[in-house]
Amino acid sequence: MKLKDAKLSSTVKVINIDAQGDLRRRFFDLGIIEGTSIEVLYSSPFGDPTAYLIRGAVIAIREEDGEKIQVVSCS
Repeated sequence: MKLKDAKLSSTVKVINIDAQGDLRRRFFDLGIIEGTSIEVLYSSPFGDPTAYLIRGAVIAIREEDGEKIQVVSCS
């Protein structure tokens, strides 16, 4: 499944990143690499972006960027 499809309060694990170039580098800079656990915290009032807990930091990711991160459920 894609990160954008993960349910609130769930924990997922990154299995693949389909981004290239600057976006891929941004994900790596944020610590989003294969094997990283991500907890879905909450979404904004309009549903985009969504806040995630990644390696101890809360990071907001837009739906269009979350489409490029493939994950599997951990919980």
